[in-house]
Amino acid sequence: MNEEVIYQDLQGGIALITLNRPNKRNALNVSASRALAHMVEKTETNPDIRVVVLTGSGPLAFCAGADLDDIAAGIGEQIAINEAGMGGLIHTNRRKPWIAAVRGAALGGGTELALACDLIVASKNATFTLPEVKRGLIAGAGGIYRLIRRIAPAIAMELLLTGNRLEADRAKALGLINHAVDDEHVLETALQLARQIAANAPLAVQETLMIARQTLAFGEAKLRVDVEAAGLRLQTSEDVQIGVRAFHEKRTPEWKGR
Repeated sequence: MNEEVIYQDLQGGIALITLNRPNKRNALNVSASRALAHMVEKTETNPDIRVVVLTGSGPLAFCAGADLDDIAAGIGEQIAINEAGMGGLIHTNRRKPWIAAVRGAALGGGTELALACDLIVASKNATFTLPEVKRGLIAGAGGIYRLIRRIAPAIAMELLLTGNRLEADRAKALGLINHAVDDEHVLETALQLARQIAANAPLAVQETLMIARQTLAFGEAKLRVDVEAAGLRLQTSEDVQIGVRAFHEKRTPEWKGR
């Protein structure tokens, strides 16, 4: 196991992935990025995994983005894993929901990792920053368009163009994060949310997720076709029959994921 990134299979179909470089504020170097990419693929191909929680080790930082030491060494471009981007997460078309459990600072690529997740639980002292313009760069790992889609465009534009920090309380008010809790409750809140999702029919969750992700990218005509196609796929699934029987029998369904 690569100790820079720790993978855990938890009960109930939940995977917990921890960025474990606290002395580097959990910044991703080449080896950690490759390890995370492997875990992304692992969760996608494992039918028993239904939800993934991504967090960082220690209370100071969720992730500080790309490791500057590797960038200074001239190997920074290797932190992006081919077309999948940093950590194999940024641009991967994933079918499983991801929840970011953020404590402390999410800086640059760290904020972009959080934005690549579907839900965010953060500590009350968490901060989100895309400071690239302060360094003559852009938030090129999805930060620009994902922030614009997640919060009011004018506010997102302000943050992108100034590089200023967004505090957790304002992030919650803007709808960027789902829950803002005390530091010691961040991971458990994220896992509780994961358990609620994992208890639902996995195919239905996946189909809903895929359409929801496309909502801002496509017009309603395209989305309507996708919704109808997803509905047809679900109608022929075994999980629909299981769900209907469990409802009538007043018991908890035991999903098959097919």
